[in-house]
Amino acid sequence: MTPLTSPLHDRHLAAGAKLADFSGWSMPIEYAGGGVLAEHTAVREGVGLFDVSHLGTGTVRGPGAAAFVDACLTNDLSRIGPGRAQYTLCCVPDGEAQAGGVIDDLIAYLHGPDDVLLVPNAANAGEVLGRLADAAPAGVAVEDRHTEVAVLAVQGPRSLQVLELLGLPGEIGYMSFVTGTGGGTAEVTVCRTGYTGEHGYELLVAADRAGELWDALLEAGADLGIRPCGLGARDTLRTEMGYPLHGHELSRDISPVQARAGWAVGWAKQAFWGRTALTTEKAAGPARSLRGLRATGRGIPRPGMAVLDTDGNRVGETTSGTFSPTLRTGIALALLDTSARIVDGAELAVDVRGRPQPVEVVAPPFVASHVR
Repeated sequence: MTPLTSPLHDRHLAAGAKLADFSGWSMPIEYAGGGVLAEHTAVREGVGLFDVSHLGTGTVRGPGAAAFVDACLTNDLSRIGPGRAQYTLCCVPDGEAQAGGVIDDLIAYLHGPDDVLLVPNAANAGEVLGRLADAAPAGVAVEDRHTEVAVLAVQGPRSLQVLELLGLPGEIGYMSFVTGTGGGTAEVTVCRTGYTGEHGYELLVAADRAGELWDALLEAGADLGIRPCGLGARDTLRTEMGYPLHGHELSRDISPVQARAGWAVGWAKQAFWGRTALTTEKAAGPARSLRGLRATGRGIPRPGMAVLDTDGNRVGETTSGTFSPTLRTGIALALLDTSARIVDGAELAVDVRGRPQPVEVVAPPFVASHVR
């Protein structure tokens, strides 16, 4: 199949982007003139601009729409009010194979009791919205707006300055959103969130106006050193934070209990998909648990590598692994057997192409978070 393209595809080509297929979308991995390391550093120290329009968007609207979403997804929407966003999970319902496994993780924007916007991952957007549509009561409509809405992310300690130069609202609380206009751009929904661990924003705009917003952001941030950033830097940034990536730290085979994402589950709620399976696993204790690994040698862990104890016994497997540009060493996330009773600070090894490389068990994030 021909990959889908972002509304900003032509701009990425003009900027010398290296493109790759990502969940069926042709998206920039890095740009000419610095690559992943420079883009990563720009976000940690200044400001970076990402096109994440591959992310899905969908609306759930109608009488009681928020209550319906709340009865399906894991987190508790009653914890927030209109104008707030929430990280949540769509899990496999009880009664299905792999009940409690994660179909997707996503952000829910609560506009009001009858209006919710959902931003799932590209690969899973169709299934998440399809399941909700099938389950929706009369009067509640679920609409896929994936091709209608573009999503841009402005991330880094100078991100607020960029928005202020455009006249966009930026002085808002973490996980809050507002709608505004600025710099001659179209109406933009500004949410103070992101996937990098830095102060930042995600901007939702009509797809046919995305180009002018992208151009305006780059122009406004020119004197601040703004840099277009690809999905390569997005991955190193999120790994340094210990943030999960669906298909790696969360999947139909990896529950939120195993992934230590129980904070995104409203355990007191009467209903959400997979509730029985998850409460049962939580009570019994998971067979494996997500941990952080920091290399103490020169080896760089990658996904799918065996984790070994000091006797050479396999005690888990890495789910993500990369070179940390901030720490200048290898880091990884790994699912470790709880029966091994491994504690933070323990010395383990990762089998890197047949050679055990020493690592230390640490609690993510690997570097300080500045999201708040």
